[in-house]
Amino acid sequence: MGGVENLGLFIGAGILLNLTPGPDVLYIVTHALRRGVRAGIVAALGITTGCFVHIAAAALGVSALIAASRTAFAVLKWTGAGYLVYVGIRLLGSKPSGFAINSEANISLHERATGLKSIFFQGFWTNVLNPKVALFFLAFVPQFITPGVHNPALVFLLLGLLFNLNGLWVNIGWALAAAWLVRRLGALQRSLRWMDRIAGVMFMGFGLKLALSDNPSVH
Repeated sequence: MGGVENLGLFIGAGILLNLTPGPDVLYIVTHALRRGVRAGIVAALGITTGCFVHIAAAALGVSALIAASRTAFAVLKWTGAGYLVYVGIRLLGSKPSGFAINSEANISLHERATGLKSIFFQGFWTNVLNPKVALFFLAFVPQFITPGVHNPALVFLLLGLLFNLNGLWVNIGWALAAAWLVRRLGALQRSLRWMDRIAGVMFMGFGLKLALSDNPSVH
């Protein structure tokens, strides 16, 4: 790829970063455990779509402006933190999903579509409202762009798309692994309520961590 340095290293590092557990992985695994592989894949698609927003914004320079502005960063940070806490509270208050794996066929098409739509958009907003994701792309991707390249924004965009597509397959792998685990260990299905509570507490923790974070690009 013209204008790119160490493409193999970029791909390998991106895959390792996507394998690292965090809010995105937790979101995917939680829904795959509760409702099966389809829900996990939809969660992965929502998160990846949110990453595309950050890539496009960074390529256009919007993310750089947010990173340089204390006010803009703070607004996005507190909105994202509040949303993560909201997702955590939703999980803490959720009812046991008896349809998780075995009775998915008993749900109407409308209920199934509505549930999957909600999963997609929750994953999307969880990612879009996290300014740390924007700062990550601004710090990580430019390291692999050849200095003096004619159109750095286009190269940035192409690298971002490659990163997200590779990340999507990793995230789908997380969904497949979680759904496989539930099928292999049926006892897990009886523990889904506790998993929801643990995931809820962790999401609230991620939200609080984000709320207490500083903008590393502004001092």
